Amino acid sequence: MSDPVIEGYAKALFEVARAEGSLDEVEDELFRFARSYENSESLRNALIDEMIPAGKRQAIVEDLLGGKSTATTVQLVSMVVGSGRGRDLPAIIDQLVERASSAKNLEVAQVRSAIALTDDQQTRLSAALANATGKQVNLKVVVDPSVLGGIIATVGDTVIDGSVRTRLDQLKARL
Repeated sequence: MSDPVIEGYAKALFEVARAEGSLDEVEDELFRFARSYENSESLRNALIDEMIPAGKRQAIVEDLLGGKSTATTVQLVSMVVGSGRGRDLPAIIDQLVERASSAKNLEVAQVRSAIALTDDQQTRLSAALANATGKQVNLKVVVDPSVLGGIIATVGDTVIDGSVRTRLDQLKARL
């Protein structure tokens, strides 16, 4: 069951980004920020530490994202952090991504790859995932060096694991 506060924040962020006319770009920037947040303990600690004044936490967000993201993205993350909901950022952003995808009749496809994918690779991967799942997808790529090579794609409840790590683990199990 979903948290109504998280849903409320996600809906508000979605509506602001849509009203600004930059939903696709903001959604993508927020998704990438959420993955960075999850992977950086020092960033998480800085943004959720109640001993750090809200203004200082917001300044951290502005320093980190300023010039690299749209003003809307910076303001939305800053607002969430300033209101003391930094701990919920990934959940809020994931709900926003789901909401944005649903509004476009798309299913979120989260892909983990050891390296960044080119635009052409992303286009071909989107088509292949749509073909494999029977659903049009909103592709979200996460660079994860632990994959080693290949990709791991998650579309709804379906996981397609074509990673080198999994193949090596399968080979070890056979030996």
